[in-house]
Amino acid sequence: MLLALALMLPLGGATAWADGPDLIFKKSTVWKMLTPDHKLAVYGIDDPVVSGVACHFTTPEKGGLGGFFGVSEEVSDISLSCHQTGPISFNEKFEQGDVVFSERRSLLFKRMQIVRGCDEKRNTLIYLVYSDKLIEGSPKNATSAVPVTPWGGGEAQRCADWLKR
Repeated sequence: MLLALALMLPLGGATAWADGPDLIFKKSTVWKMLTPDHKLAVYGIDDPVVSGVACHFTTPEKGGLGGFFGVSEEVSDISLSCHQTGPISFNEKFEQGDVVFSERRSLLFKRMQIVRGCDEKRNTLIYLVYSDKLIEGSPKNATSAVPVTPWGGGEAQRCADWLKR
């Protein structure tokens, strides 16, 4: 029954966008003879609330039979890098820790999440990637900071002005 469920629910899962993240490239890390290799996959996303910020994250993808059928639980080793790519503008108010992107990392219980916060004192956007599990999450995480700076002669907005209080 779990195998039938696994075939109906691909590992990618629902994301914050219908399109999902942009795959930049994959690199094999462990060769498998008759099944897919273990890989590292690099993806890019744009922050849906903050224009002018993009994040790239790298996730391991299991190969083998479990990876082929989409039933392997992926490890929590995820790296993250976010940068200003243009003038930063805020499309709506947000809360500290709002989810920017979320993706399933196992058949049922594990999720990877990228969340956003604002360091008001330093006018810096903070992005955190981590994985959680219904019963027990992982302490593995990565953080990336994006200072809100002027772009092209305009004044920089204050991220604190866009926080929901």
